[in-house]
Amino acid sequence: MTIVLGVLCGALLGVVVLFARDRARLLERLSDADTHIAQLESDLDAALRPPPPANTAERAVRRVIRTASKVRSHGITGLIQSTVGELQTWASDAERADILNMAASDGTVTLFFSDIEDSTPLNDRLGDTTWVKVLAAHDRVLRNRIERYRGQVVKTAGDGFMVAFRDTEAACRAALGIQRDLPRDLTLRRHGPILVRIGIHTGQVVARDGDYFGRNVAMAARVADLAHGGEILASDAVREALDDDTALTLVERDTVELKGLTGEHVVWQILPPAS
Repeated sequence: MTIVLGVLCGALLGVVVLFARDRARLLERLSDADTHIAQLESDLDAALRPPPPANTAERAVRRVIRTASKVRSHGITGLIQSTVGELQTWASDAERADILNMAASDGTVTLFFSDIEDSTPLNDRLGDTTWVKVLAAHDRVLRNRIERYRGQVVKTAGDGFMVAFRDTEAACRAALGIQRDLPRDLTLRRHGPILVRIGIHTGQVVARDGDYFGRNVAMAARVADLAHGGEILASDAVREALDDDTALTLVERDTVELKGLTGEHVVWQILPPAS
């Protein structure tokens, strides 16, 4: 009887050992399969994901494509209502730091808002493919002048730009340069006229996470809303911030009320120097 029990125990032990060995092999095969599947998923994701933009122009086109749909529902005023999360998709950490550094120690900064006049009918007339090319050319012209005068793009939405300048006169000269360069661009000439309206205001703002907030941000946007295509309008605060010996030409427009802002406001048109 003892012998029989010993034989049975030995056989059972052998079965357990074989089962454990087979289980280990099965788990190893499953692990290899999971690894293989994960690698396939990674390769598929890499194949479907668009390559990173190679240069500034390509990044600009990507931005245009992603936001062109906002043009129909967001004008200049809509631009100031963008969330911080949206902003972070445009600006790197370094860019956000540069934006915050544009304001003086007391929070004063010159803000520039712009957009294309009648952009929705233009989009409809040109079609989406051509419209994207037009926006890319428009984007290139604006960014070249903004960079030349040391401005920082705070955020964009479709054809709308919000830009910060440390120097008020630099903001005005950048705007004049933009209005001068737009008709010279071959793409814009071919599909134009592409008329941009610009508004500029100087004042104290609240800076946070690479964005600006406060009454003066709204003021700058409202001034831009008053402009017609091809015009540059500025608030009275801009005129006061300019040096007395500036070569810029400012012509007083009507005193106006600005939606959502109390009181009446003097608005000035900035004109190119006489030739």
